[in-house]
Amino acid sequence: MYRFDTERRNMRKSLDAISLGALALMFWECWRALYGPYHLPDRIPTHFDFAGNPDGWDSPSFLLTLTVVPASIYLLMTLLTQFPSTFNYPVEVTYENRPRLEALTLDLIAWLKMEMVCLFAWVQWTIIEMARRGRGDLSFLALLPVFLAAIFGTVAWYVVAMRRAAHTGSGS
Repeated sequence: MYRFDTERRNMRKSLDAISLGALALMFWECWRALYGPYHLPDRIPTHFDFAGNPDGWDSPSFLLTLTVVPASIYLLMTLLTQFPSTFNYPVEVTYENRPRLEALTLDLIAWLKMEMVCLFAWVQWTIIEMARRGRGDLSFLALLPVFLAAIFGTVAWYVVAMRRAAHTGSGS
């Protein structure tokens, strides 16, 4: 069995703490928006055009879905990390490189969970703020590309790291 070094384990724990904190914040904001002292209007924006203006509306209960979806994805991804030997790697897996590839993949999943939960938290916060203000002055395109670049950049970085780990045996 491969023993993860302390630094890598601490990084994953930190990323999970950020993810869980963002999920807790999402549940708190959802509860506050639905049952707190400052109720939302009967209709809240749920879809936005490229300029960041709302073009789809729904009831505030939509926030429950927007909170449960990332929590479910987080739980599924966490469950997935319990079975690293079943992962599909972008390189040939050998006895020598398996521990390094599994460690890199677990790191990748921790980063993706954090980025995904933070993206959903930002979307939820944007919707709640726009519903409370009654206007759409947030540029939805301003941060969405940043989140997408972070997610795809993370995947690309780890694929490159896995390719290096497969060829050198020691990784990047």
